[in-house]
Amino acid sequence: MKALVYTQPNELQMQERPRPELADGEVVLKIDAVGICGSDMHAWHGHDPRRKPGLVLGHEFVGTVVESAARGFEPGTRFTGNPLITCGVCDYCVQGRNNLCSDRTMVGMTRPGAYAEFMSIPAASLIAMPQDMPDVAAALTEPAATAWHAVNLSLRVLPRPVHECRVLVIGGGAIGMLAALLLKHLGVVRLTLSEPNPLRREAVQAHVGCETLDPREQAPAENQYDYVFDAVGAKVTRQQAFVAIRPGGVIMHVGLQDWASEIDMRKLTLSEITLLGTYTYTTADLRATVAALHAGVFGDLAWVEERPMAQGQRTFQDLDEGRSASAKIVLRP
Repeated sequence: MKALVYTQPNELQMQERPRPELADGEVVLKIDAVGICGSDMHAWHGHDPRRKPGLVLGHEFVGTVVESAARGFEPGTRFTGNPLITCGVCDYCVQGRNNLCSDRTMVGMTRPGAYAEFMSIPAASLIAMPQDMPDVAAALTEPAATAWHAVNLSLRVLPRPVHECRVLVIGGGAIGMLAALLLKHLGVVRLTLSEPNPLRREAVQAHVGCETLDPREQAPAENQYDYVFDAVGAKVTRQQAFVAIRPGGVIMHVGLQDWASEIDMRKLTLSEITLLGTYTYTTADLRATVAALHAGVFGDLAWVEERPMAQGQRTFQDLDEGRSASAKIVLRP
């Protein structure tokens, strides 16, 4: 089979790889579509020591079963999936918080991912979906579930209903775009998205219909937002979030572009700021997100771009250099 392989920092190559062998409890999927995640970009740059050269990346997928060693997962049926492969028996798994499983492994990190014609995965990780669901919508389940999980965590601690809040989303990539679309669906009217790429700002204005700003020219206003959603997680965006948040407000920290930086602990304490972290999604989030995508909660997804997987290296370069207006590019084998 053909696979797009991470060979060294800033390089992907199309290679011939053996088709996955069927293991007990698993299925082999023919990949129909797969999205490019920010973590795949991070790995491509050589910044993720967990993802080593020689690996097939990709974990935002939809595929059709071609072989099955699990009851109820018949060839010809289509599934998206949870790329986190969890133990199912630890405290977190039995509580329904399997995203926190300490024994988790991951498709596209500890085992070959979906940038290939075929991929194997435990059947327990598959997420049922309407069989008429478009490939692009199904492939967006994983990033949309990340936004879904983060927003819902925030709703538990916001001092007022979110539709009453003035909200700032930092970052116009896929998670920021999907979070903004979800927040609009939830009734947020006073919504601003901060994004330096002018092409992405235009896409946000066209498909979300909210105010945008270029943080290089206009910093978010000080003490003006009840809720800040940082989808970037860089040192500078963390600083912007703490400047922008009002006393008593909530900062949701989603992105991890920089792994460490100082935060304003004095403001956090004296202004009673709630700072939340989030990691991916639960299986329940994924199932809810499939239903939401199918119902149009995230809009028509016209902002998503599709390209052949053979253009993978060029596509990663375009994303890295800001040449694409789309916050999400989906590859097709």
